[in-house]
Amino acid sequence: MKLRARGPAVVVTGIAAVVGLAVAGGPVAGAAPAASAGSARAQAVGPAASAHPVARQDVGGSDMASPGIVVHYPATGAIPLPHVPASAYVIADANTGQVLAAEDAHGLFAPASTLKVLTAITLIPLLNPNATVLASPEAAQTEQYDVGLIAGRRYKVSDLFNALLLISANDAAVALTQATGSLAKGMALINAEAHHLQAYDVVAKVPNGLPADGQVTSAYDQALIARQALATPAFMKYDSTLSATFPVTPREIVPLVNQNRLLTQYPGGIGGKIGWTVAAEATYIGMARRHGVTLIVTVLHCTSLQEITAGEQLLNWGFAMDGKVRPVGELVRPLPALTVKRAKRAGPARSAAGPASASSAVPALPLATGAAAVIVIVLSVGWLGRRRRRSATAASAAAAPASQDHQQAD
Repeated sequence: MKLRARGPAVVVTGIAAVVGLAVAGGPVAGAAPAASAGSARAQAVGPAASAHPVARQDVGGSDMASPGIVVHYPATGAIPLPHVPASAYVIADANTGQVLAAEDAHGLFAPASTLKVLTAITLIPLLNPNATVLASPEAAQTEQYDVGLIAGRRYKVSDLFNALLLISANDAAVALTQATGSLAKGMALINAEAHHLQAYDVVAKVPNGLPADGQVTSAYDQALIARQALATPAFMKYDSTLSATFPVTPREIVPLVNQNRLLTQYPGGIGGKIGWTVAAEATYIGMARRHGVTLIVTVLHCTSLQEITAGEQLLNWGFAMDGKVRPVGELVRPLPALTVKRAKRAGPARSAAGPASASSAVPALPLATGAAAVIVIVLSVGWLGRRRRRSATAASAAAAPASQDHQQAD
């Protein structure tokens, strides 16, 4: 059957659709194809449970789709995996990207405060650390745990990142996200960064990981995010800081002490993030380095107060078995096709009269999508040309004798 354009509106709509898909980060930009209803698995916990399907539950390899424990022990010299009180975990080599072992790698669970790692790696490149941010009433009224922001006061961006990553300040997460222009814009950037990393399991609703309906992540995606964090020097500097201070007012200075004891009590510990809510239970991202080997461990839905211990046990196993076990999967690289136009950095630290600024970070139009748009435009020009010729023919026919036969255009 021959399909026929209905008019200029169809052409314009087609062009808009192509451009719209590119800006929205749709399939034209190389996003993962949607999984079939039968292959999708949703495994969220508590009020955060969601029917949101995993976009591609085999990202990283077919073994990553398994809901159970996956490990390929060597024929000899195997050390059994430790039994940890968690529903999902991943242990991976950050240098090679090899996943050494995992349990329910793509299962969906509430992230709690480990979501702040994604928030940080998204916003650190966008915000000038020396600029200041005006605390909004929404940020100041955020649920505890917080650093105590006061609405209407200005705070330095670097101080807010310290509060975010050292003591997991929920109000700092909101203030930093709003510094992009609005909370909604900041959340769009955070979710876009997740897709850029191919972390398709992530659905971020609030920047601090507090309970939100439908907000989920997976142990595998947490590992992708952690690997990007390792590649972000400013993040690692904030995240490995043991202590700092936060000036809530000129007279009120709050001490910040890093909550991640891996930094001080585990040999080789270099960073990470803890989290907890009633729905998520304990969650954890840990990073450690020994003899040039850097490992990532992610733990979800763990027994409270056991998350760091579980992470340490998995790291011990990983350092002992790295290079001996056959990998069960790999940490995929970020999508090269999705080019994000980074916002211009704000200027030097400003007085209370001048807000911190961050220009729009809009996904650039990928080359393939631009070519598709050009093709559509060329076709539309040809269609309009034919339309004009048919109009001229019709005008000539109208001027001909009444006995002349009229032909119907195709």
